[in-house]
Amino acid sequence: MALLRLARILWIGLRFRLYRFLPQFSNGLDDTRAVHLRQALEALGPIFVKFGQVLSTRRDLLPADIADELAKLQDQVPPFDSALAVCEVERSLGKPIAEAFRDFGRQPVASASVAQVHFATLLEGTEVAVKVLRPGVERAIARDVLLLQTAAGLMEGLWAGERIAAAAQFRELAPARGAGDSLGLLFAARDGDGANAWHADITSKHS
Repeated sequence: MALLRLARILWIGLRFRLYRFLPQFSNGLDDTRAVHLRQALEALGPIFVKFGQVLSTRRDLLPADIADELAKLQDQVPPFDSALAVCEVERSLGKPIAEAFRDFGRQPVASASVAQVHFATLLEGTEVAVKVLRPGVERAIARDVLLLQTAAGLMEGLWAGERIAAAAQFRELAPARGAGDSLGLLFAARDGDGANAWHADITSKHS
């Protein structure tokens, strides 16, 4: 499976011509390189999107066009199907969603690399925001972390000196455990004592 995933990563890299970032293939400014990098990260999955989000904050290291394009990953991640979100909640609860909520908004109000948020109303009338993990995200992250660390090390080797310290940027993801962002939600759900993933970040809309 690891070899298949690595082959897919390489294929996506070729599809979006990411080799243009290598010094030997660089041909000056390229108006499409930043867009293709963002699209490649989105195609590769949540942990790569998170990596791009971290990189987008390092404008001291990135060219302006790349930083601007990667910043779109902060709040422009496409949502997943709301029907899948409902299924995830019902699977965690072990009962139909109507037995837990008076109302559950099918349209997500926010979407990130690891989860998306739906407004809902509990049976007693409390309005809440429910953050639902993307289906399969735990498996996807476990699968990609080691590969991304390896890729980051290769990038450091290719881009020495003042170029992007990719592996160091990846290590900045570690503090996200428990930090309250989407990746922190994932680890909170995984490390908790059987807590449902959807319930790990259910909060009052008025808090």
